[in-house]
Amino acid sequence: MDARPVIADVQSPRRLLQSSTVYEGRVWDVVSDTFTLDDDGESLTRDYIQHPGAVAVLVMDSSDRILLIRQYRHPVRMALWEIPAGLLDVDGENFVRAASRELAEEADLTAGSWNVLVDLFLSPGSSSEALRIYLARDVAEVPLEQRHARTHEEAEIEFAWVELDEAVGAVLDGHMHSPSASAAVLAAAAARSSGYRTLRPADSPWPEHHSQHGSWPAGPVLQD
Repeated sequence: MDARPVIADVQSPRRLLQSSTVYEGRVWDVVSDTFTLDDDGESLTRDYIQHPGAVAVLVMDSSDRILLIRQYRHPVRMALWEIPAGLLDVDGENFVRAASRELAEEADLTAGSWNVLVDLFLSPGSSSEALRIYLARDVAEVPLEQRHARTHEEAEIEFAWVELDEAVGAVLDGHMHSPSASAAVLAAAAARSSGYRTLRPADSPWPEHHSQHGSWPAGPVLQD
């Protein structure tokens, strides 16, 4: 009988032959890479979104309720129940600080206790976006005079404090569609049995984020 594989994703870069940016956007670019799976294999070309990565926060209050926010998302033409989240687009800002900033900007909250809840690639077949979701507790409100002025879609954000089990039901019933919120809710429900003691510290390594490792190590890259 074959040995059972270790269930752990691993880095597996392949030989990159060519890479070019085919579209430069306001937030992310589209890149076209040509590579081989092995030295003797045929070349393959894949286009994908080159994304800076993001962080998200599942906030839990002293009554073990979680905070959900509802925001309009134009590509799907829906108002979705989500959790506070944002891009890693500030140079030199560490991951926890970015999550804390997004929490303050989107929910007018601070948190005194942070843990890593779950790490994800949101759409690895079409995007390099890596997402880290934190569990934030010991929350307090940002003073009125220090609150961020939300604009555009963020100006319409609605808030709801809900029981974790209610949120789990919404995910399983198909009433919540945000991947970050769904993953966070289910991960928190799984971690609850240990009193959240099994969660990783907030400063745990995140080698999957592109800033933590080099690019393609094998073979020359032929630039356009």
